[in-house]
Amino acid sequence: MGHYVVAYDISDNKRRKKVGDALEAYGKRVNYSVFEIHIKSKSEQNRLEDILLKLLKPKSDSLRFYSLCQNCIKKSWSLGDEPAPFDQNAVYFF
Repeated sequence: MGHYVVAYDISDNKRRKKVGDALEAYGKRVNYSVFEIHIKSKSEQNRLEDILLKLLKPKSDSLRFYSLCQNCIKKSWSLGDEPAPFDQNAVYFF
């Protein structure tokens, strides 16, 4: 389906940890509250949304998904000792 940058602002430590754990199952944490994830199908997207909706408190939490096309990913870069964004050749351990 696509690649996404996901950012959140969650004040409660316990909920924030659970949301981070859920997102790490779909990609990699690139900052404390920012992830690069890949969703392969609509059913996988629905599954992730169901998990996250059960964890979030809409009045106090914010969670955003930013879709990136393949062309946008090719134009993305990283500074520092990290693989390029969404690097397909990088090996990630969770």
